[in-house]
Amino acid sequence: MSKLRFNLSISLDGYLAGPDQSLENPLGVGGMHVHDWVFPLAAFRRMHGLEGGEANASTQVVEESVANVGAVIMGRNMFGGGRGPWRDDPPWTGWWGDNPPYHAPVFVITHHPRAPLAMQGGTMFTFVTDGIASALAQARAAAGDRDIVIAGGASIARQYLAAGLIDEANVSLAPVLLGAGERLFDGLGAAGLRLEQVRVIEAPGVTHLRYRVIR
Repeated sequence: MSKLRFNLSISLDGYLAGPDQSLENPLGVGGMHVHDWVFPLAAFRRMHGLEGGEANASTQVVEESVANVGAVIMGRNMFGGGRGPWRDDPPWTGWWGDNPPYHAPVFVITHHPRAPLAMQGGTMFTFVTDGIASALAQARAAAGDRDIVIAGGASIARQYLAAGLIDEANVSLAPVLLGAGERLFDGLGAAGLRLEQVRVIEAPGVTHLRYRVIR
C-alpha cells in the first residue's frame, strides 16, 4: 500500500538546518554536519554517480529511503534558487546538476509559478502554487501504488505532519549540536500528533529512528 513518508536527518538538538541559510550555504552554519554519516556510504555515492564508499548499518536505511518511490514532494527552499520570483538568467535548475538523484516526478511547493522542468534520468520538476493538498493529490496520481517521499525542508514536513497526512517518519539523529536554525518538529504539540516508534538502528555517527504516525 502506498505511503507518504519522509527520511530526514536532524541534529541532537532537533535542527534540520543551521542558522543563516543562503544560496552559498543552503543548510546554514554547521548544517552539513548533520549528514556526515551518509557521505562515505557506497549506497549514497551510487545515487550521485560516484564510485567507491563503505557499507555499514546505515546502508539499509539509505537503500530503503529510495526503494518503491513513485513521487517526491519538496519545498521551494529545498529546491533552491532563492526567494521571490524565479530568475531566468541563468534559470535555476536545482542543486543537483543535470541528473538529479530522484529519477521520479518531483512536486515543488512554491508561491511563484513556473513551467515544468524536465531533467536527465527521469526527474521531472512540477511547480505547485496551490498548497500541500494539491501537491499531494498530484503526487498520488503520479506515484500510483508506490510511495511518496517528502524530501524537505522542515516547513513542508511540518505542514504535512500537522495536517495528519504522514504515514511514516524516518529520522536520522546525528550527534551534532547546532544551537539554532530550523527545527523539524517545532510547533506540532498542538496538532495532537501521536507517534509509535517501530524501529531503531544504531550506526557509526547516527541513530536511525522510524515512527508510525497514529491517526
